[in-house]
Amino acid sequence: MEKDLTELVEKLQQAVGASLKLVVLYGSAASGDYQPQHSDLNVLCVLERLGAAELEKLHPAAAWWARKGHPAPLVFTLDELRHSADVFAIELLDIKASHRPLFGEDVLDSLEVPMNLHRQQVERELRTNVIRLRQAFLAGPRDAPALQQLMNASVSTFAALFRHALLALGEQPPESKRAVVNRIAVLLELDPAAFHAVLDVREGRPRSCREDVLATFGSYLVAVTRVAEEMDNRLAEPR
Repeated sequence: MEKDLTELVEKLQQAVGASLKLVVLYGSAASGDYQPQHSDLNVLCVLERLGAAELEKLHPAAAWWARKGHPAPLVFTLDELRHSADVFAIELLDIKASHRPLFGEDVLDSLEVPMNLHRQQVERELRTNVIRLRQAFLAGPRDAPALQQLMNASVSTFAALFRHALLALGEQPPESKRAVVNRIAVLLELDPAAFHAVLDVREGRPRSCREDVLATFGSYLVAVTRVAEEMDNRLAEPR
């Protein structure tokens, strides 16, 4: 991982020179929750200029990174990053909370994110991802491997949204996915067992959900739907 990151930074510097102002690693690899079989190496780059010419220069480095199996870097100018805080409140709060500078001056700590807009995004993203989960269930096979993969693929997103739900409710969320799930379960009085079963499977710990994946999916869907509904009610209340 470190070798790949070092080489990426070198390629980015060679590509755009002094226009490259900042490169950070963010997400699970920066927070200590990295799992090679499930996690990505997420990188954000800040450039002085970012037109078609700069994108063309960056393309070989980004293509090399993609061939390594990593997502293409997020690229912003500094002004774009500052002006995006209102529409990407969840994403930028996550990056601020868990990032590691790889190159340049870290400007993320001073980035301000409007929390009133954060609450709106939490509610919208919870609803959107519940709908996507239902769509994926309807479009895919109902066999155990497919359902397990569906839950594996979505559990990190829901855990992250649960963390932001706690933030929106004025709580300081714990760091681990399991602890976040447990706290939201206590707060909203729901059963976290399906989430723990999915996390166990993702982490290579055999659990009974392998024996009845459809039942686990049903409980999982109930839980995420309940969180979306509760947050809709609670965040709609006057503050």
